[in-house]
Amino acid sequence: MASQWKPVSELANDVQSGVISASELVEASLKTIAAKSEYHAVLSVLEASARARAKDIDTRIAKGETIGKLAGVPFIAKDNFLVFGAETTAASNILKGFQAPYQSTAINLLEAEGAICVAKANLDAFGHGASTENSDFGPTLNPHDKTRVPGGSSGGSAAAVVLDMVPFALGTDTGGSSRQPASFSGCVGYKPTYGLISRSGVVAMASSTDTIGTLARSVEDVATITDVLAGIDELDSTTIQRETEGYAITDTSLKGKKIGVVKEYMGEGLDPGVKTAIESAIEKLARAGAEIVEVSIPSLALSLAIYYILVPAEISSNLSRYDGQRFGYSDASATNLEDSYVKSRSHGFGKEAKRRIIIGTHVLSSGYYDAYYKKAQLVRTKLINEFNSVFESVDYLVGPTAPTTAFKLGENANDPLQMYLADVMTVGASLAGLPAIVIPAGSSEDLPVGLQLMSPAKTDNQLLNVAAAAQKVMSA
Repeated sequence: MASQWKPVSELANDVQSGVISASELVEASLKTIAAKSEYHAVLSVLEASARARAKDIDTRIAKGETIGKLAGVPFIAKDNFLVFGAETTAASNILKGFQAPYQSTAINLLEAEGAICVAKANLDAFGHGASTENSDFGPTLNPHDKTRVPGGSSGGSAAAVVLDMVPFALGTDTGGSSRQPASFSGCVGYKPTYGLISRSGVVAMASSTDTIGTLARSVEDVATITDVLAGIDELDSTTIQRETEGYAITDTSLKGKKIGVVKEYMGEGLDPGVKTAIESAIEKLARAGAEIVEVSIPSLALSLAIYYILVPAEISSNLSRYDGQRFGYSDASATNLEDSYVKSRSHGFGKEAKRRIIIGTHVLSSGYYDAYYKKAQLVRTKLINEFNSVFESVDYLVGPTAPTTAFKLGENANDPLQMYLADVMTVGASLAGLPAIVIPAGSSEDLPVGLQLMSPAKTDNQLLNVAAAAQKVMSA
């Protein structure tokens, strides 16, 4: 599928040099968003503010000003980022109508370099899901097959990129929410090292694994965006120093790179078509000079169980702020304070949010904390140690992103366990805080398959470079 967009850095150079105007780029984006609205990738469009920003950038360039690395480049933000000019709903009825009082750090950094937010993308409400079917405002459709899901929870962001609405989109990734939709929809999806990109002004899901995700058509574009976003933010105490060399792509050779194929990801439960596509992609890496070995991380078999104990616990805590009293939806029929809490939360939260609040509150409750939460944290530490041990013998890890290609809309809607299993290959990197990236790696029955690459924490530069090299090999 050819794109109307050049690489992000080239678009910015064209705007800065007057080859094309920021207003023309914004109009092209808005036109595509309108033409492909049946996919329901976006929840709101920032037409007025996007046009005003584009006009301002064009005026400043005409005066001879230098704008920035992303001059005039349009993008879409997942609707859990606080952005001026549109509601921030996190795709939940409990936040319907909520106007952001401030902007997220990520949006501010992108705008400081001249980027223009044109729309807010659909998602599973609060990021709870793997299909974007848990949006309170209706599902997004897969760009390759309208009867299928685009993945989740950043399904709207992934679909928007593949549908050519924008050159890049922001997502979030708590347990695979940017990587899995990248695989299902057919684009690049990146999860940075935990803490590399500020989460200030992003609706919290699970604070110990939440990261900012980037979705684009190329690893180069993801690297350009990462270079703008990475680093310490005083508004987010979990942020870490950026790497001194930055995140530009400088080395696109696979020669001598030692890559471990994760044994646990290639066995039982992996769809045969996905397995064939992944094995073919790994062969291409080997032919390009990478040294391929098989590695084992035994505790990965427990990663989904760990994730679905720890993450609901954090969700139950983070969602307690949505009580109908301070902001968002408040049930007007309530007769007293307790009634207001009960009715606002009962009507405002969707089924999946309620399920996770109940699970999370249960595992944190007296008598169950030691049996579930504490034990899960111990096994999480064991998993982190196993990842560290494996990285002593290989530079990168590789495997599939999800056990299947995009499933049909409604197929897993009434089976939470099947839905949770869509995360089985992505939650490991999230629990360990590792950087991970997904690149398109062929197809199975005409549906995209994504290859996932991981590296040690704080080696995002290295990972982006090897992923760019791998993407070059895949598309050769």
